[in-house]
Amino acid sequence: MDRADLSRLHQQIRACQLCPLSEGKNFAVPGSGPVPAEIMLVGEAPGREEDLRGLPFVGRAGRLLDGALEQAGLERSKVFITSVIKCRPPQNRKPKKAEIDQCRPYLQAQIDILHPKIICLMGNTATQAILGKQGVTSLRGQILQDRFLVTYHPAAVLRNRNLMEEFVSDLKKAGLMQRHSHSEQFRKG
Repeated sequence: MDRADLSRLHQQIRACQLCPLSEGKNFAVPGSGPVPAEIMLVGEAPGREEDLRGLPFVGRAGRLLDGALEQAGLERSKVFITSVIKCRPPQNRKPKKAEIDQCRPYLQAQIDILHPKIICLMGNTATQAILGKQGVTSLRGQILQDRFLVTYHPAAVLRNRNLMEEFVSDLKKAGLMQRHSHSEQFRKG
């Protein structure tokens, strides 16, 4: 699987009409980043700015994410960023279970194409959709199934700036996991 597969998948996502969210969208937001991607960040759903531009995390939460990535020593251009839901829910409400279920195969296909070593689940919606678990505050910072790192959603950090230090720490951990996997491959090779 390669860039062409991801491009076809993203065309499919942009044309999707599986749930009512497609009716109110300006643009679907498949995600963006390198192919393959060693680190994948998964959020909840596009917001207003993302819906207007068709790109992930470009609003206030995106600017906070950019700053946190920089503090963690990660380049945004080197991580793949997406969301569980690819179309904006009305008034930025939390996605419904049926919407998550309709969109989950797209996210799984992205994971299959990109083969990320680390998948950073940002917030409860992403953690629930991928791992079937709730409770970011209790799961935060943990690595589950050797590749899933649970952390806060950038919007939660916007609402409570006291979470920023832990959020940056989690992103640093993702970077360390990435570097560790490189050194493991080097030792094996």
